[in-house]
Amino acid sequence: MTIDRIDWHSGGDYPEDLPHENGGTHIGFYISWILNNYLHGELHRESETDLKHVKKVINREITGLDFLISQCDEKFWDEDMNEEGNAFTEFYYSNEKTSRFYDDYSNTLAQKLESIYHVENTWNNYDKLAKVIDKRYSDWKNNMNKKW
Repeated sequence: MTIDRIDWHSGGDYPEDLPHENGGTHIGFYISWILNNYLHGELHRESETDLKHVKKVINREITGLDFLISQCDEKFWDEDMNEEGNAFTEFYYSNEKTSRFYDDYSNTLAQKLESIYHVENTWNNYDKLAKVIDKRYSDWKNNMNKKW
């Protein structure tokens, strides 16, 4: 199942002054977080080449957006993650009732910008957002382990 795609964001009323790739900055940050937390799927563990690309993101040699473009054909799929990554993503990123990712992204990085697509694809911005995602992930895990 497709979770997100660059072309879903870079059409319509997308800012004309921005490159197409900016429609995927938020996806790239999230994929970086997935890879850095070892929640990626078998698809990205199948060969040494696959693992090299994952390590390039972890070592900050390429960004998550670069990975999304070169390794995922600009599409973020459920196959990109393992079972736990998918469960968290369904809760945090793609669930219409409880999705907080876009709010967190906007509140953390885009408050003073023209749009969320104007967020710069930098490791500094990733680090700010990663702290928020870490907190959401920790809360999610703690709530899963509660016995009611």
